[in-house]
Amino acid sequence: MSRIRSWTQAPSKPTYIPPPGAVDAHCHVFGPETAFPFSPKAKYHPEDAGPDMLFALRDHLGFSRNVIVQASCHGTDNRATLNAVAVSQGSARGVAVVAPDIGDVELDRLHAGGIRGVRFNFLKRLVDDAPKDKFLEIAKRIERFGWHVVIYFEADLLEELTPFMEAIPTPIIIDHMGRPDVSGGPDSADMRTFRQFLEAHPTIWTKVSCAERLSKAGPPFDDFVAAVAPLVEQFQDRVLWGTDWPHPNMQHAIPDDGHLVDLIPRIAPTRVLQAKLLKHNPMRLYWPEETKQGQADD
Repeated sequence: MSRIRSWTQAPSKPTYIPPPGAVDAHCHVFGPETAFPFSPKAKYHPEDAGPDMLFALRDHLGFSRNVIVQASCHGTDNRATLNAVAVSQGSARGVAVVAPDIGDVELDRLHAGGIRGVRFNFLKRLVDDAPKDKFLEIAKRIERFGWHVVIYFEADLLEELTPFMEAIPTPIIIDHMGRPDVSGGPDSADMRTFRQFLEAHPTIWTKVSCAERLSKAGPPFDDFVAAVAPLVEQFQDRVLWGTDWPHPNMQHAIPDDGHLVDLIPRIAPTRVLQAKLLKHNPMRLYWPEETKQGQADD
């Protein structure tokens, strides 16, 4: 399997300046492979995209912190994510992918290493198995840490997964709004159904990210903006945003990270909405010990 690069090596400088303390709440690291080999079950084989590159991008885009989500190419070996968190000097937290039989000692080690959630992936093209019964057991075991569960699925699975999500005792974050069809605007079937789902489940959050994946129109992603801005306004205390760098499997349509950042004021047009989306909301989940001070500073 040849190695692929799915990110631009020269991202533009965004026009938009994020608020001080802004968090890129969804990004990944790949390797470096010599230190942290990819899983034999990986569906893609990327070039190295380690923490040095991630943090350089963070600074270039005007962000202060990262939430590093375990990439599927690393399977349940979280060492690359833990390493990135460890070398961040406190500016990163992590979301792990764990095996169903993970022991309590290992969970304790993940928590000590800066992990604050686990991810359950239901995208068939990325994972071979998604056992809901085992996932639910994990969700119950992580409750003692105050962690949350991140769930990645496509829109056609929302109804099927709803009973499973309702049984999870922790807060839940839906990755990329469950990948809805945004081409029909805010009142399309997918967007309307997802907003109704959030209305009915006040402990469920979502990431309003991945315009580059969800938009059918492409840059400047007008269809994404039109569909997502009303959701940000309605659920402003339960939304997060992230770059998704280094954009797994986007090698044929590599986005410009600076342009993605410039979407933020279009989906969150006020200073208050931007502060919640980029700072207050992710801080509540990933740095709760700093939340009160952070809100007082704004």
